[in-house]
Amino acid sequence: MRVARPVFLNAEQRKSLEQQARGRSLPARVVERARIVLLTAEGLRDKEIAQELGITPEKAARWRNRFLAGGIAALEKDAPRPGRTRVITDRQVKRVVEMTIHGRPAGATHWSTRTMAAAASISEASVRRIWHAHGLKPHLVRTFKLSRDIRFAEKLETIVGLYLNPPEHAIVLCADEKSQIQALDRTQPGLPLKKGRCGTMTHDYKRNGTATLFAALDALDGQLISMYDDRHRHQEWLKFLRVIDYVIPAEKQIHMIVDNYSTHKHAKVKQWLSRHPRFHVYFTPTGCSWLNMVERFFRDLTQNRLRRGVFRDVEELVTAIGDYIDQHNERPKPFIWTAKAADILEKVKRARASLNNRSSA
Repeated sequence: MRVARPVFLNAEQRKSLEQQARGRSLPARVVERARIVLLTAEGLRDKEIAQELGITPEKAARWRNRFLAGGIAALEKDAPRPGRTRVITDRQVKRVVEMTIHGRPAGATHWSTRTMAAAASISEASVRRIWHAHGLKPHLVRTFKLSRDIRFAEKLETIVGLYLNPPEHAIVLCADEKSQIQALDRTQPGLPLKKGRCGTMTHDYKRNGTATLFAALDALDGQLISMYDDRHRHQEWLKFLRVIDYVIPAEKQIHMIVDNYSTHKHAKVKQWLSRHPRFHVYFTPTGCSWLNMVERFFRDLTQNRLRRGVFRDVEELVTAIGDYIDQHNERPKPFIWTAKAADILEKVKRARASLNNRSSA
């Protein structure tokens, strides 16, 4: 007759197994395996253990042998299982990836899981798994703009240099206008936020006029100089320059970063700047408004105060913007520029190489 191998436990093993056998927070399978080993150590045979615990003798023998081979650690691990037989072949996976990257569905600009499943004769879940495994997201697209300014590198290095190493006894201002800010009122009152339901507002609106915000952000401390007007011509820009000239102490040089809007380059603006030599104006490369840090403030203003705002007239809009700026200036927080000019130039170089390869293909 075949006799099962005996199990001998030292004091430490017995204490650990007894704790597992009594454990209430452990998985039931681990508790059961600990009880099997404890019973084998008492000299019980596999059939007797099976009757005691209500399991099969084969199961008792299996965990007796696994404990003898691997100790207590073996009780916490399950043997690998083969799983379901694979249905999707490598050829089908390759076809889905190539169709996603190089093809388009009929009558659409990009694939969806449904259209790809129909075209490849597989399930939507399979398409979703293949896309996830290969990092494909055909429903997403990112926008970009490469500057064609022939002086791109020179302007970039100058502006980034002002951010990273501002000149002494001077102030660096990022200036621009946020034009045509609409005072929008909703056609019906929305419902407030409550537990289990987000706030609501109508998709349509009433226009109650527009306003233009002129802003200059101090790159060092985050303070903002602002002015409001109905329009954004060179006359209003000159008015804003006079405000800056009045606010900034006379002994400080002013290094101002602006974009290439024609108002900023108007002949009368140039004449005024020539009469005020402490103003040093730097234009961002064409198509690179992201270099001007005041755009970051405009984004926060739109997201935090304007997008969900309800304004019955322009005066209410201007008051709301003014309150937001006042709160910002009470505790100003500068936007820290960390990207080096060399790193940006390297990215632009790679982007242009990709575009050239794409156009030549």
